[in-house]
Amino acid sequence: MRLILLGAPGAGKGTQAALIKEHYGIPQISTGDMLRAAVKAGTPLGLAAKKIMDAGELVSDDIIIGLVKERLLEPDCKNGFLFDGFPRTIPQAEALVKAGIPIDYVVEIAVPNEVILERMSGRRVHIASGRTYHVVYNPPKVPGKDDVTGENLVQRPDDSEETVKKRLRVYHDQTEALVGFYKKAAEEGKDNTKYVRIDGVGDVKEISRRIFDALDK
Repeated sequence: MRLILLGAPGAGKGTQAALIKEHYGIPQISTGDMLRAAVKAGTPLGLAAKKIMDAGELVSDDIIIGLVKERLLEPDCKNGFLFDGFPRTIPQAEALVKAGIPIDYVVEIAVPNEVILERMSGRRVHIASGRTYHVVYNPPKVPGKDDVTGENLVQRPDDSEETVKKRLRVYHDQTEALVGFYKKAAEEGKDNTKYVRIDGVGDVKEISRRIFDALDK
């Protein structure tokens, strides 16, 4: 099973990716992890990427695709893979096609903006322990206080309403174009890639069931 998972920040991609990995016995491939591993290993592509990153520039799509191709040759990818946060742009998606890397399914986890805003802006964290709460879905016993220590809970900067709105704008401006790209490819029957849109609102297990029902057809 060779998958690309799409969806806005807060749509639940991370949670579902972990369940998909376990279900199909495939690795979750992150370009960030690949870059760090290649740089650490001192591979030719890693050294090229390090030089670019040290200069404060973005690593080119050519290098990213090269790293992807190398990663997919490793034994744990024999049953497939799940791309995490890649591709992010149309040129990257086109480069993936040009490199001949097959994709079985593109899964979009669709969640309305207002639901994501409520999910993320309602999170509260106890910094010392990492315990997380939600003002609506998982409230602490005493508002604003950790259940165990009674210490104050905080809202992380990434979860502020303003930051969430900004992240959603970036997603819709840049990454959402991939939905159209893969929908069109599926409709035209290109490369046997199928596109499925999953309703990402509801219980985690129910959303997983929707995904597996779609992929196991």
